[in-house]
Amino acid sequence: MADLARMMDPAISGRGLESQLMRWRILPELNLEKVAEARCLLLGAGTLGCHVARTLMGWGVRNITFVDLGKLSFSNAVRQPLFDFEDKDLSGINARGLEMAIPMPGHPIPPSEVEKVRTTVAELEELYDTHDAVFLLMDSRESRWLLTVLGTAKNKYVMNAALGFDTYLVMRHSPRQRTSPPSSTTEPPKHARLGCYYCNDIVASFDSLTDRTLDQMCTVTRPGLAPIAASTAVELLVSMLQHPLGIHAPPSSGKDDEEGHSVLGAVPHQLRGYLARFNSMTMTGAAYDRCTGCSGGRGWK
Repeated sequence: MADLARMMDPAISGRGLESQLMRWRILPELNLEKVAEARCLLLGAGTLGCHVARTLMGWGVRNITFVDLGKLSFSNAVRQPLFDFEDKDLSGINARGLEMAIPMPGHPIPPSEVEKVRTTVAELEELYDTHDAVFLLMDSRESRWLLTVLGTAKNKYVMNAALGFDTYLVMRHSPRQRTSPPSSTTEPPKHARLGCYYCNDIVASFDSLTDRTLDQMCTVTRPGLAPIAASTAVELLVSMLQHPLGIHAPPSSGKDDEEGHSVLGAVPHQLRGYLARFNSMTMTGAAYDRCTGCSGGRGWK
């Protein structure tokens, strides 16, 4: 006898119907299998992390790992929709969560914690090795530094999303330049390597949290900003996955730039949005060869 229960379960069959309709009716070239097979690591399971996960599931992604260190407060419940675990349905999705304190520049490590930090870094490396795409979704700037270094060293898709009060930044980090094309049908990129979150910094990252008062420790944003930034980050990743050059896709430079487009359209480097003006800008920034986050002159050890 054959067990057809999973095939007949509407919670499973209906979830991917919309993306299937996109391919059947509008984009027959859309490679949904490549998106569904992407293993995504979400560093930060707060407001951004929750909305990124929901959008990934909408695209059919089945392997999602959360890393965070925090507790849900009453003030966050309405902004973090995934934390009502009694009501959510993740049938067929391999979602797991890990509690981890990320080492950060400017935050001293007491001697008693050194081995624990070494263990944390080793665990992070293992997580990077077992995932294809990494989303940086934490609250502070310095918390993204080590994760940026790891993403560059291991040539992973790194998607970065950051929020202000009514502004947001979504960008992709560039991997190290390769010396050979990914296949016989594509050529190595001719554009300059794209910059990371730290390429424009004139000083190294430091502790930006300790001297804050309690009311300043919470990121204050307009409620609609996080869903916009989160969905933009996911859509940018999906567009990269559909591009023939994948992680090495060049940034789009204009409407007629076929090289910088996938079947879904443009693949920009950065998007900066402004809710006060209800507009957004696409930008491109080259990597800095002395960047503390992505340069490779001395390695990352």
